[in-house]
Amino acid sequence: MNQSNDEIARAPHVPLTRYYADESERKGFVREMFDSTAEDYDRMEHILGLGTGLWYRGQALERAGLKSGMRIVDVGVGTGLVAREAARIVGDPRLVTGVDPSPGMMKNARIPEGVAMVEGRAEEIPFPDDHFDFLSMGYALRHISDLSVAFREFHRVMKPGAKLCILEITCPESAWGRFLLKIYMKGLVPLLAMFVGNRKNTARLWRYYWDTIEACVPPATVLATLEASGFTSVRRHIEVRGMSILAEYQATK
Repeated sequence: MNQSNDEIARAPHVPLTRYYADESERKGFVREMFDSTAEDYDRMEHILGLGTGLWYRGQALERAGLKSGMRIVDVGVGTGLVAREAARIVGDPRLVTGVDPSPGMMKNARIPEGVAMVEGRAEEIPFPDDHFDFLSMGYALRHISDLSVAFREFHRVMKPGAKLCILEITCPESAWGRFLLKIYMKGLVPLLAMFVGNRKNTARLWRYYWDTIEACVPPATVLATLEASGFTSVRRHIEVRGMSILAEYQATK
């Protein structure tokens, strides 16, 4: 499949200027936002729900081909929700590495002993070529500065034949579904955050979370960008649950 330049993504969405002035400020804003709300993240993620709990993450990893004994890197590891399931599946926490640009998120991670946590960005992963059997990313694609750069970096650190699994939330196809999800994620969840969160920025984080979902490039563009980065067997799996917003991008090096 040949892609035009218009089909290949750079930024996952246009700059959201209500939060930062331009793309040059985005990286600092995102890091500060996640650092300052890390204490509340797992609690709010549990409230957000939408089927994205540990059991779903584990199923998604297994669907994409994660097996016992594989060495996996989880990019955008955050508080370790994907890494925990990865450690269970591969059978040895020492085979799991988490990479994240937010020290605050990693400090609040609840992970099995042996999982390595390394500060780093998707666009510049601090590991050598052909190093991992599997690469995962859970709900962090929208926070990357350049998808093309990140996907080429993913390809670089993966061994030939290694598998990729990117979990994401995408807008429902129907206008009614998008309206309901927006009310829930931009209205109800931030309201709940004001009562159950301990950090003042937590409500704002979840409003930003929705805005990145609404503004994100379409799935076809993500698939085209993966193919242009050298991946094969690129596909998108939709888990038919609720409003069908849970998507998994799967690929092979």
